[in-house]
Amino acid sequence: MFTKKRYSAKDMMLWTRKETFLFFIISLIPTVLYAVFDLVWLQLPWLPIALIGTAVAFLIGFRNNVTYDRIWEARKIWGGIVNVSRTWTMMVKDMLTNEHAKEPASQDELKSFIKMLVHRHIAWLTALRHAMRQSRSWEEFLDHRTNREWADMMHIPERESTLEDDLKPLLSGEEHQYVLSKTNKAAAILSLQSKQLRSLKERGMIWEFSFLELEGILKELFDLQGRSERIKNFPYPRQYATLNNSFLWIFLLMLPFGVIPEFAGIGEKLVAGSPVIGSFFTWIAIPFNVIVSWVFHTMERIGRVGENPFEGSANDIPISTMARAIEIDLREMIDEDKESIPGPVPMVYGVQM
Repeated sequence: MFTKKRYSAKDMMLWTRKETFLFFIISLIPTVLYAVFDLVWLQLPWLPIALIGTAVAFLIGFRNNVTYDRIWEARKIWGGIVNVSRTWTMMVKDMLTNEHAKEPASQDELKSFIKMLVHRHIAWLTALRHAMRQSRSWEEFLDHRTNREWADMMHIPERESTLEDDLKPLLSGEEHQYVLSKTNKAAAILSLQSKQLRSLKERGMIWEFSFLELEGILKELFDLQGRSERIKNFPYPRQYATLNNSFLWIFLLMLPFGVIPEFAGIGEKLVAGSPVIGSFFTWIAIPFNVIVSWVFHTMERIGRVGENPFEGSANDIPISTMARAIEIDLREMIDEDKESIPGPVPMVYGVQM
């Protein structure tokens, strides 16, 4: 997620430079035909163009509202994952004891079980963030050249390492093979957590009431995972996305044919008092068209790149950064050696991954 106070004008112009040049060409051609070749019949009445522009504005506003809702819901889900992860570690650390054990375990063994449960939870976070970064057929962020430039600069961790490698330090060999054999790897890890909790309960190392509390935490993690998967696997309705884009381009292509005669008419009124300005006033339609087109298209593009909040754009939910922050907290909570704890994910150009 972008952490600068605001986008600079340079950032926005670089991001939209291809479209800006295209809008200039779209505005230049009809202006040249109208002003140089005197094809004055190349005009459309302004009223229907304004009506289409109003409809397009409503559609873009609707899309951006839905996009913001999806981003905000995703942020709340991962905020919940942060809180539940800390609660899980605290409860595992305090509830795994010899108080009701049939055969008391050594302190080293208790610490080993605690570490195993915490590391398996970090493995769940790892599997979930990798799943959220997988591409879907409807995701189009990387289809655009300037978006790919951003992605190449940001170095998203899930695209530079494999899930198999990331899980190796966190799971035993048998569990590692088991998880990788499943389609939903995050769900498989939670299943392993529940299985071990039951085993510890049967040994009396977890009191029955504590077992129910910990199982409740796993249930909550399943819920958070499912809500995150719902956003990932259910896109913004494609019929709306297709119509938005089609209607927008109809408006942008019609716009010059309504604007040029308006500026030409103003120029004719100015000729008497300011002949030079009046004779060239038609050409001011070009920058005006470019600005209006840029505003409409950029607003639509903002909604388009934000509709999938785990795709990896600069304004998506920084799940890699959040997962690493959780991992650091959990490892510190169980008093692991600081040298073995990884550092935060670095920001690149003010962007969290």
